[in-house]
Amino acid sequence: MTKLTDIIRTQIGRSGPITVAEFMTQCLLHPDHGYYTTHQPLGSAGDFVTSPEISQMFGEMLGLCLAQTWMDQGAPKRFTLAELGPGRGTLMADILRTTKAVAGFHDAAEIIMIEASPQLRDVQMQTLDGYDVKWFDSVTELPELPLFLVANEFFDCLPIKQFIRTEHGWQEQMIGVKDNALGFILATSSPVALFGEAPLGTVMELCPGAAAIMADVARIVGANGGAALVLDYGDWQLAGDTFQAVRGHQKVDPLVECGASDLTAHVNFHALAIAAEPFAQVSGLTPQGVLLERLGITARAQALAAKLQGDALENHITAHRRLTHPDEMGQLFKTLAITPKGAAQPPGFDI
Repeated sequence: MTKLTDIIRTQIGRSGPITVAEFMTQCLLHPDHGYYTTHQPLGSAGDFVTSPEISQMFGEMLGLCLAQTWMDQGAPKRFTLAELGPGRGTLMADILRTTKAVAGFHDAAEIIMIEASPQLRDVQMQTLDGYDVKWFDSVTELPELPLFLVANEFFDCLPIKQFIRTEHGWQEQMIGVKDNALGFILATSSPVALFGEAPLGTVMELCPGAAAIMADVARIVGANGGAALVLDYGDWQLAGDTFQAVRGHQKVDPLVECGASDLTAHVNFHALAIAAEPFAQVSGLTPQGVLLERLGITARAQALAAKLQGDALENHITAHRRLTHPDEMGQLFKTLAITPKGAAQPPGFDI
């Protein structure tokens, strides 16, 4: 049993069951024992691999997309280039390397990383050594400038609340202690009327933090210009239990070994769109593979492949397939673009 598991059990014993959102917050962000404060999660030696770590082509395509959108909006002479949850900083490094040749882009950019983990900030500083970068804790600190932002596998990490349709209505799923171990239980409070009719046992999830962050980003984009690109696994609307834990590239029980696993849930893109629409224009939902193909990833892959052979070539082919193929990340991951109302969509996105 991890130290954090014991802490959470003691807390529940004193104060009663906690929500899934409270549990996720503790497990991921506890100052001494949280996953993001004690682990290096990314890479083959970590617990999972994200698209920027699979291939440089991912960041190259998004960098060109952002640069073209910047030019389409008149190439503002001062703007924010930001990333939410930047991991090891690989994506931003690839974006900056790719856009270096775009006249005026770097001179106009104020680079900002939104990162809560001190450990990951240290890694990002090393990755982006040589660039003038600022680190913020929250999107609320972003300046009132045109905002060109990317959020890759950020929203899936935000704490969710779960509700189950019972014979009494919708009841919140909580985490309590059963037989001396953490387990799921139903709230004893009155049922909530958040959802309509559904079969008994149906699970629905809400992510209040995602809506608030999306609204803040969309307001800045809508008022000042720019574009926000969101890439994550999920769908337009979701039903069912998507709460999961990953350790060592394998799914594990989220209630065991607290603080030792990455906890995530699928992203409800419809909820993000609803949060953004009062302030900005929202694109159609586009599968990641479709977006990358529209942006020219296959031509780029062929150009890189011409210089490779042996294992390097095989790994390169595998990376391209993993990012784009419908049976891999190409269909599971979706993309959404937020732009000012009336502006042209970024390259590759449906209206």
